[in-house]
Amino acid sequence: MRYLIIALAPLAWLLLLAMSACLLGFGLLQLTGDVLPLAKVVSRLTLILLLISIFPLRKALHLSWQDLGFATCPVFFRQVGYGFLLAVITLLPVLIVLYGLDVHVWDLSRVWTLAKIVEKTGLALLFALLIAINEEILFRGLLLSALRRHFSLVVAIAISSFYYAALHFLKSRGQIPYDQQTLSSGFELMAEAFANWLNPDIVSALIALFVVGVFLAILRSHIPQSLGLTIGCHAGWVWQIKLSKDLFNVNPQADYLYLVSAYDGVVGPLVSVWLVIAIMVWLKMQQKSVIRA
Repeated sequence: MRYLIIALAPLAWLLLLAMSACLLGFGLLQLTGDVLPLAKVVSRLTLILLLISIFPLRKALHLSWQDLGFATCPVFFRQVGYGFLLAVITLLPVLIVLYGLDVHVWDLSRVWTLAKIVEKTGLALLFALLIAINEEILFRGLLLSALRRHFSLVVAIAISSFYYAALHFLKSRGQIPYDQQTLSSGFELMAEAFANWLNPDIVSALIALFVVGVFLAILRSHIPQSLGLTIGCHAGWVWQIKLSKDLFNVNPQADYLYLVSAYDGVVGPLVSVWLVIAIMVWLKMQQKSVIRA
């Protein structure tokens, strides 16, 4: 029972922050007016509260920044560079295969100039870094480190990777008109967002993101203070996916459309299989290096 409580504690914390975001979101819109959909406000506030909570939780759990995986600045930035290179090595072949199979087709409707290419590339990189820094500190830093105190490495990786994957599908598509919003409206949207976890359409993307989480967690666990490596790898993946979505469209008539999911047109069965192979190769190499040592 103790281990079940620990495993479900992150979910309870997420629920608490989501409920707080529901109340704050309603109050904020009452003050500012109908500037944004309530669902979007609640979603953003939940994420902000989740990221802010890293600081008090780190202290409450007596975890140092080194425990979370941060190395010294020169090492950290070097790790980010290596991680970015690893991202290109691991994802670019997938994108090439998807293009070769006509799953991704060139978007002929767009007109590109050098200035526009530089702008898109730079913005994609900026957003990719922001996403990677926040998610890696939260999942491969705080959550994985906390779980390792109570579970074996395999179990801790599995739990943290599940939460990482599941959070991507905590979404509500419902719209409540501003003049019909009440104090309970946010909670209705929150219930819809959590119910989305039961949507069978997300299964292939959920599995793929779970494998992504496992891949990053293995990197983080097998190399001491390597959060910079996972941040770089995560950022490199997001950057390539964002650029791919700018340059290509998903072909709904493709014979191999099942290789991707509707989540972003990239993650899906192909990514799952490819990264499982990468994990197996990595672990085999680690095993051989241990035997030689």
